[in-house]
Amino acid sequence: MEVILKRDLDRLGSANEIITVKNGYGRNYLIPRGLAVLATESAKKVHAENERQQAHKAAKVQEDAQAVADKLAGTKLIVSTKAGEKGKIFGSVNTIQLADALSKEGYDIDRRNISIIDEPIKELGSYKATVKVHKAISVEIDFDVVQE
Repeated sequence: MEVILKRDLDRLGSANEIITVKNGYGRNYLIPRGLAVLATESAKKVHAENERQQAHKAAKVQEDAQAVADKLAGTKLIVSTKAGEKGKIFGSVNTIQLADALSKEGYDIDRRNISIIDEPIKELGSYKATVKVHKAISVEIDFDVVQE
Protein backbone atom coordinates (compact mmCIF):
# COMPACT_ATOMS: atom_id res chain seq x y z
CA MET A 1 0.00 0.00 0.00
CA GLU A 2 1.32 3.45 -0.89
CA VAL A 3 0.72 6.36 1.46
CA ILE A 4 1.76 10.01 1.57
CA LEU A 5 3.21 10.98 4.94
CA LYS A 6 1.83 14.12 6.56
CA ARG A 7 4.78 14.58 8.95
CA ASP A 8 8.26 13.24 9.65
CA LEU A 9 8.29 9.77 11.17
CA ASP A 10 11.37 7.93 12.42
CA ARG A 11 12.34 4.90 10.35
CA LEU A 12 9.66 5.67 7.74
CA GLY A 13 10.39 8.95 6.02
CA SER A 14 9.88 12.68 6.00
CA ALA A 15 6.76 14.75 5.47
CA ASN A 16 5.23 14.79 1.95
CA GLU A 17 7.08 11.64 0.96
CA ILE A 18 5.34 8.75 -0.81
CA ILE A 19 6.27 5.45 0.81
CA THR A 20 5.13 1.83 0.62
CA VAL A 21 3.95 0.16 3.84
CA LYS A 22 2.11 -3.03 4.68
CA ASN A 23 -1.67 -2.82 4.26
CA GLY A 24 -2.53 -3.36 7.94
CA TYR A 25 0.01 -0.80 9.16
CA GLY A 26 -1.32 1.83 6.78
CA ARG A 27 -5.04 1.12 7.32
CA ASN A 28 -4.95 0.52 11.08
CA TYR A 29 -2.24 2.88 12.32
CA LEU A 30 -1.02 5.60 9.93
CA ILE A 31 -4.27 6.71 8.27
CA PRO A 32 -6.57 6.69 11.36
CA ARG A 33 -4.05 8.70 13.41
CA GLY A 34 -3.71 11.30 10.65
CA LEU A 35 -0.04 10.52 10.04
CA ALA A 36 -0.59 9.65 6.37
CA VAL A 37 -3.16 9.63 3.58
CA LEU A 38 -3.78 6.96 0.97
CA ALA A 39 -1.78 7.65 -2.20
CA THR A 40 -4.48 7.43 -4.85
CA GLU A 41 -3.91 8.75 -8.38
CA SER A 42 -5.65 12.05 -7.59
CA ALA A 43 -3.74 12.43 -4.30
CA LYS A 44 -0.47 11.83 -6.17
CA LYS A 45 -1.34 14.55 -8.70
CA VAL A 46 -2.17 17.01 -5.92
CA HIS A 47 1.05 16.01 -4.14
CA ALA A 48 3.13 16.61 -7.27
CA GLU A 49 1.55 20.04 -7.81
CA ASN A 50 2.13 21.02 -4.17
CA GLU A 51 5.78 19.97 -4.39
CA ARG A 52 6.24 22.00 -7.57
CA GLN A 53 4.76 25.10 -5.93
CA GLN A 54 6.80 24.63 -2.76
CA ALA A 55 9.99 24.28 -4.79
CA HIS A 56 9.21 27.57 -6.57
CA LYS A 57 8.55 29.35 -3.24
CA ALA A 58 11.69 27.88 -1.67
CA ALA A 59 13.79 29.11 -4.60
CA LYS A 60 12.36 32.61 -4.17
CA VAL A 61 13.06 32.61 -0.42
CA GLN A 62 16.61 31.37 -0.98
CA GLU A 63 17.18 34.06 -3.62
CA ASP A 64 16.03 36.75 -1.17
CA ALA A 65 18.23 35.29 1.57
CA GLN A 66 21.24 35.36 -0.76
CA ALA A 67 20.62 39.05 -1.45
CA VAL A 68 20.52 39.77 2.29
CA ALA A 69 23.71 37.72 2.80
CA ASP A 70 25.50 39.67 0.06
CA LYS A 71 24.59 42.99 1.72
CA LEU A 72 25.46 41.64 5.16
CA ALA A 73 28.91 40.43 4.07
CA GLY A 74 30.21 44.00 3.75
CA THR A 75 28.83 45.15 7.10
CA LYS A 76 31.14 45.86 10.04
CA LEU A 77 29.32 46.12 13.35
CA ILE A 78 30.32 48.04 16.45
CA VAL A 79 29.25 46.70 19.83
CA SER A 80 29.83 49.06 22.73
CA THR A 81 30.08 47.75 26.26
CA LYS A 82 31.44 48.71 29.67
CA ALA A 83 35.06 47.77 30.25
CA GLY A 84 37.84 48.34 32.76
CA GLU A 85 41.07 50.27 32.26
CA LYS A 86 42.99 47.31 30.80
CA GLY A 87 40.33 46.40 28.24
CA LYS A 88 38.55 43.72 30.28
CA ILE A 89 34.82 43.67 29.71
CA PHE A 90 32.40 43.52 32.62
CA GLY A 91 30.60 40.32 31.67
CA SER A 92 30.88 39.20 28.04
CA VAL A 93 29.56 40.02 24.57
CA ASN A 94 26.94 37.56 23.38
CA THR A 95 24.60 36.96 20.46
CA ILE A 96 21.87 39.15 21.95
CA GLN A 97 24.08 42.22 21.67
CA LEU A 98 25.04 41.27 18.10
CA ALA A 99 21.37 40.83 17.16
CA ASP A 100 20.65 44.29 18.59
CA ALA A 101 23.53 45.79 16.58
CA LEU A 102 22.24 44.09 13.43
CA SER A 103 18.73 45.41 14.02
CA LYS A 104 20.15 48.95 14.32
CA GLU A 105 21.73 48.42 10.89
CA GLY A 106 18.34 47.34 9.48
CA TYR A 107 18.71 43.54 9.48
CA ASP A 108 16.08 41.47 11.27
CA ILE A 109 18.03 38.36 12.31
CA ASP A 110 17.21 36.17 15.28
CA ARG A 111 19.95 35.75 17.87
CA ARG A 112 19.71 31.95 17.58
CA ASN A 113 20.99 32.25 14.01
CA ILE A 114 24.18 33.99 15.14
CA SER A 115 27.23 32.17 16.44
CA ILE A 116 30.35 33.90 17.70
CA ILE A 117 33.54 32.22 16.53
CA ASP A 118 35.86 33.09 19.45
CA GLU A 119 33.31 32.81 22.25
CA PRO A 120 33.33 33.95 25.06
CA ILE A 121 34.39 37.51 24.34
CA LYS A 122 35.81 39.11 27.48
CA GLU A 123 38.12 41.79 26.02
CA LEU A 124 37.88 44.76 23.67
CA GLY A 125 38.95 44.11 20.08
CA SER A 126 37.91 42.79 16.66
CA TYR A 127 36.07 39.48 16.31
CA LYS A 128 34.12 37.41 13.80
CA ALA A 129 30.69 35.82 13.91
CA THR A 130 28.71 33.58 11.59
CA VAL A 131 25.17 34.62 10.71
CA LYS A 132 22.83 31.99 9.31
CA VAL A 133 20.49 33.83 6.95
CA HIS A 134 18.84 30.71 5.48
CA LYS A 135 19.22 27.02 6.18
CA ALA A 136 21.66 26.77 3.26
CA ILE A 137 23.20 30.26 3.41
CA SER A 138 25.44 31.65 6.12
CA VAL A 139 27.81 34.60 6.07
CA GLU A 140 30.75 35.61 8.26
CA ILE A 141 30.71 39.16 9.62
CA ASP A 142 33.30 41.24 11.44
CA PHE A 143 32.51 43.23 14.55
CA ASP A 144 34.44 45.45 16.91
CA VAL A 145 33.91 45.53 20.65
CA VAL A 146 34.56 49.06 21.93
CA GLN A 147 34.27 50.76 25.29
CA GLU A 148 31.19 52.91 25.95
